[in-house]
Amino acid sequence: MSQIEKEPEGTDDALFDQTSSKEKREALEITEAARDREARRDSFAGQLLMGSFKPNMIYPFPQQDEEDRKIGDEFIAQLMPFLLENLDPEEVDATRTIPEKVIKELGRLGAFAMKVPKQYGGLGFSQTNYNRVIQKVASYCGATAVLLSAHQSIGVPQPLRLYGTEEQKQKYLPRFREGWVSAFALTEPDVGSDPAQMSAEAKLAEDGSHYILNGTKLWCTNGALANIIVVMAKTPSKFENGREKKQITAFILEMNTPGVELTHRCEFMGLGGIYNALLTFRNVKIPKENIIWEEGRGLALALGTINVGRLTLPAASAGAAKQCLSIARRWGANRVQWGMPIGLHEAGKEKIAYIAATTFAIDAVSQLTSFLADQGKYDIRIEAAMSKLFCTEALWKIVDLTMQLRGGRGYEKGRSLKARGEVPYPVERIMRDCRINLILEGTSEIMRLFLAREAIDPHLKLAMPLLSKKTSFSQKLKAFGKAFSFYIRWYPSQIFDTSKSYKDLGELGKHFHFIESNAHKLAKEIFSAMVKYKQGLERKQLHLARLMEIGTELFAMSATVSYAATLKKNKPEDSSPVLLADAFCQLAKRRIKGYFRALTDNDDRIGDKLAEKVLNKEFRWLEEGITWMGPDE
Repeated sequence: MSQIEKEPEGTDDALFDQTSSKEKREALEITEAARDREARRDSFAGQLLMGSFKPNMIYPFPQQDEEDRKIGDEFIAQLMPFLLENLDPEEVDATRTIPEKVIKELGRLGAFAMKVPKQYGGLGFSQTNYNRVIQKVASYCGATAVLLSAHQSIGVPQPLRLYGTEEQKQKYLPRFREGWVSAFALTEPDVGSDPAQMSAEAKLAEDGSHYILNGTKLWCTNGALANIIVVMAKTPSKFENGREKKQITAFILEMNTPGVELTHRCEFMGLGGIYNALLTFRNVKIPKENIIWEEGRGLALALGTINVGRLTLPAASAGAAKQCLSIARRWGANRVQWGMPIGLHEAGKEKIAYIAATTFAIDAVSQLTSFLADQGKYDIRIEAAMSKLFCTEALWKIVDLTMQLRGGRGYEKGRSLKARGEVPYPVERIMRDCRINLILEGTSEIMRLFLAREAIDPHLKLAMPLLSKKTSFSQKLKAFGKAFSFYIRWYPSQIFDTSKSYKDLGELGKHFHFIESNAHKLAKEIFSAMVKYKQGLERKQLHLARLMEIGTELFAMSATVSYAATLKKNKPEDSSPVLLADAFCQLAKRRIKGYFRALTDNDDRIGDKLAEKVLNKEFRWLEEGITWMGPDE
């Protein structure tokens, strides 16, 4: 999806009913049709949400092959010295420009073809090596990291590699080794994550040789300099059993095609150097053979692409978090106040300990999901969403703590610090750049709802035949037997805790025990919520969010403990990974216990009523005393 994503119009209609039931049904039908209906491969995080902890899937922690690591090392050794010499991130931020010389050299090095298979002229990098490059670049210049990731994670190379025809691959993939840049166009000015309301439309020409595209796309990252994009548009509806089924189709579109207009380059709080655009299409002709996958499969393509595309954000978060750790360590040790370094004051220690432990966890989660993607054995849609949610939220807290530790110098721009002779630590720029991570490629709120939908899916598959009016009596009877035989075994296994001790992991074993025990508790709470709220569960977004936060924390703990235990096993004399993992897990345990308490002890009803009154203008008087901005009501 476009790198910067709006809140979905459909998430608040349960409270305020802004969308008609027909529109809501259409949105749900389109979204559900796009979900993968094929038999899924196993998922560690998916099992976790069902109360089954399978550490053998992630422990020992997967290791990158030495030959593959060497390939990544050699590329980074070429790339980073060039960027350090020719790219000033502060200048990029101020001028909103990545130098043309840099973009050309990125093309020459093959940086725009990292994920393109070798048979099409690309570098054929593993997900692990690709993420290592993004982490390294993101630690230095966020805008340049976005240029590379928007192009490769969700731009043309990824969907083309996954869903393109052989002819399409041979025609377009080699061009990225020549330096072509791509983008992805889905979001529209009035449409965020609600596909049923998409207005961009592609109509088949009378001779059937091409489509004619009209519409507007917003927040298309790289759109202001892209040579080629994937654009989503409505195509003619299909009718099944007398009902209309809206179709969304993905097209390859070369940007020099007549009728394509760069209407506006957007400017944001951070990432000054990203080339994000509002694009307008007026009677644009797209050859029929430029459909990716098939007509009507556009949203499924977007969802499939984004599953792997999301793995870039944890890698970028790891790069920024490690940079913050480095800054906090040096500043904490050298800045003396009241007779001692600020890092040795208790308030400073607390911040630095949190930054170090959580950076270790972000690194573990990022590496694990990369390795799982490379192995290709597992369904990682849940892991990718959890990884994106955890790493981006954790990084925001790390940057905030680093800013506080630096004080006024953290708030001051790097180029200002440099001009007056101080070390230009870019904390202020990192803060502005990383804030978007909680929004793009699915907001944190959307990630929690996505995870909730995946968590209840196994239960829905058992229950839907019983609830559906289309199911015959004999089918209902068969479905009841299947559900009964499953739950008669499954539910008691969640009630009676049979968690192992994991003594072979030493002091880290207690954390695996906690994960397994609380996975049972979480699975029971998810099931209980379904039984209690039934169809009303979709409106209990805060309840679902807490459950998914618990699942995400358990996943992060699992990755962190596995990573630390494997590092310790490989290097017994070094206890630092264990110390970091133990500190993170203690923090995570406190959060998990808090989320469980908040399932029953919260102020949701008060907040709901208050928010509705605010929106109904009952507290309009509280806004008095300001200088009014925006249009009159």
